[in-house]
Amino acid sequence: MRVRRTKPLIPEDLKNILIRGTNWIGDVVMTLPAVAAIRETCPGAKISVLAKPWVAELYRICGDVDAVIPYERMGDHKGTTGIIRLAREIRKGGYDGAILLQNAIEAAIITWLAGIPIRGGYNSDGRGLLLTHSVRRTKEVRTVHQIHYYLEMVKALGFTASGVSINLAVDDACRSEADGILRRHHVERTDIIVGIAPGATYGPAKMWFPDRFAAVADALADEFSARIILFGSEADRPATTSVQEHARHHLISLAGETTLKEAIAAISRCDLFISNDSGLMHLAGALDIPLVAIFGSTNPRTTSPVGDRSVIVHRDVSCSPCLKKVCPTDFRCMEVIGVHDVYHHARMLLADRIGRRSMNGGVPSA
Repeated sequence: MRVRRTKPLIPEDLKNILIRGTNWIGDVVMTLPAVAAIRETCPGAKISVLAKPWVAELYRICGDVDAVIPYERMGDHKGTTGIIRLAREIRKGGYDGAILLQNAIEAAIITWLAGIPIRGGYNSDGRGLLLTHSVRRTKEVRTVHQIHYYLEMVKALGFTASGVSINLAVDDACRSEADGILRRHHVERTDIIVGIAPGATYGPAKMWFPDRFAAVADALADEFSARIILFGSEADRPATTSVQEHARHHLISLAGETTLKEAIAAISRCDLFISNDSGLMHLAGALDIPLVAIFGSTNPRTTSPVGDRSVIVHRDVSCSPCLKKVCPTDFRCMEVIGVHDVYHHARMLLADRIGRRSMNGGVPSA
């Protein structure tokens, strides 16, 4: 890919790197292989990430990141004055290079004001002249999977990428937090746990039907005596409540009850995860939890989850992928996905997981 540059960039010479991270959980997960490429190329460098508070915990459990700088857009860093204040704070860090994974011009303005001598990223949002190393964002690169979209950018800047691995470290303290959360809901370590995320931040066009989620949950509870846990944010409570209302079995809802770190810890204890295309879907895939991912309005080619045990349920229809927040017609992309379509894959994945557990004495592996 073409790079416009004003000075040489030798990645190995960078000793103190600032990365401007992306703003949403799923996007963060899909940038982590690019972060790993930066770490692989610069093993001795200090790598800090500038991130919004709601995704900061995800970067903190990434083994390729040394420090996280919260970007308090609604607090200390609000407005023009706040951006100037943030730039001054960053300037004190003495960074010799900034890699902008976020596409907005704001990221370039902040690092330019902070006086960071090397500033690399895509030439999106009219910010090319603010970058010392501007990577041309071609039509072709916009159609690839988002993991490769970010990898191609850092590769163009000279960083070496040897794969698409994601380095998330769920440590013992994190696992203990998960155990505590589950114990409060009378869930034991030996229980079969199925996580379900029926919400989606982007809009209802990404959301499968609550009654169908409930039917799958009931079937798994009937066949495997599984404990079903509903995940999501405060905004997802209407969706999780609706799933519970349609279910015969009692479902445990953690929607709006956990921090991101606690949600990650609890997801790491799941034997199976079922989700719409959402940030929690990407987390489960990154943690290599057996996953059934349901896609409607969005494109699995560009945003499918990672993980060797991830299965995508998607049906091509004439209007997909429309990428709309709200379906303007008959929601056919989700209508054509029946309960059996999801349950078939969920049952297969869970049976395999239970078989593996039995080889481990009935307890999930650490």
